[in-house]
Amino acid sequence: MYRIAALHMKVFSSPFSARGEESVYYTAVPWKIRLSPNPFYDRDIVSIKDFSKDDLEFIFDTTDKVSSLKPSERGELGKGRALGYIFYEPSTRTRMSFEAAMASLGGSSIGISDLKSSSVEKGESLADTIRIIDLYSDVIVLRHPLDGSSRFAAELSQNPIINAGSGSEEHPTQALLDLYTILKVKKKIDGLSIAIVGDLKYGRTVYSLLYGLTNYDVDVHLVSPPSLQIRKESIYEVQGKLNIKEHSELEDGVLTDADVIYVTRIQRERFPDLQEYEKVRGTYTIDENTLAKAKPDVAVMHPLPRVDEISQAVDHTKNATYFKQASYGKELRAALLALMLNENLPE
Repeated sequence: MYRIAALHMKVFSSPFSARGEESVYYTAVPWKIRLSPNPFYDRDIVSIKDFSKDDLEFIFDTTDKVSSLKPSERGELGKGRALGYIFYEPSTRTRMSFEAAMASLGGSSIGISDLKSSSVEKGESLADTIRIIDLYSDVIVLRHPLDGSSRFAAELSQNPIINAGSGSEEHPTQALLDLYTILKVKKKIDGLSIAIVGDLKYGRTVYSLLYGLTNYDVDVHLVSPPSLQIRKESIYEVQGKLNIKEHSELEDGVLTDADVIYVTRIQRERFPDLQEYEKVRGTYTIDENTLAKAKPDVAVMHPLPRVDEISQAVDHTKNATYFKQASYGKELRAALLALMLNENLPE
């Protein structure tokens, strides 16, 4: 959604509103949309599916440029601006990297990371919470357990929304930093073979990564227990755009082919039945024995947190990429915030 001069008002009821509450949102009159040389200025970041390959390359180039700025120059890009965040689910890397990114731009951060210390504990709706934080900030980062929550928030907010995880749906900035990490480590994305291993049913990072990869010429191996296979509607969306093979075992053929192994945690909190979780817990572990069967320069990635799916012995190998990946997260999010807050950036 772009911020525009002319608006149409609609009233509707939503599962994100308090019971019986009606919400007002605004839709753009298409011919009034403001054009800008920076395509991300004042723009919501809700789904990676909204991004073209040119968009991705623009963000990656900007990340390189912002990272190379002197601290004094970088500190002007968010000076006097405030990032607001609302996390209805726990977060370490996403929340802290956004805060660190905003601080590096000279801005500040305010928000809710503990719902028990907020009015959400008293029953305040998502709609009202968004309206309030919108008054105090210039850009809003939202994580919520329900699918569609970020798109709903974007309809309410006058300031841009960044989806930091909406249910099991998507996590677009994680996909951006994942793609950027692959590009930095492998020097390319086209032509690579990527194995995605673990919880493919509930892992929202997986869906955003797959949607992002449709912009490139890659082979994808999906490795998961049968009960955690990728949702079929998502396979349908990427069919014809990616060469995908599904596996239930992390077989030697996958390991010898993969340039990147992207590992995901099997998420206990997403299982309605904990007995079902126990059946698949620890199905795959990447360790030194696994690496011995893989390409010598395979990059092992993980959105983190990990539990037992990557042995700590891997941390000391040249293949471990996940901490570098987290570091790139701060740099990419700083560049994205700079783009959203500034119509033009310094050359």
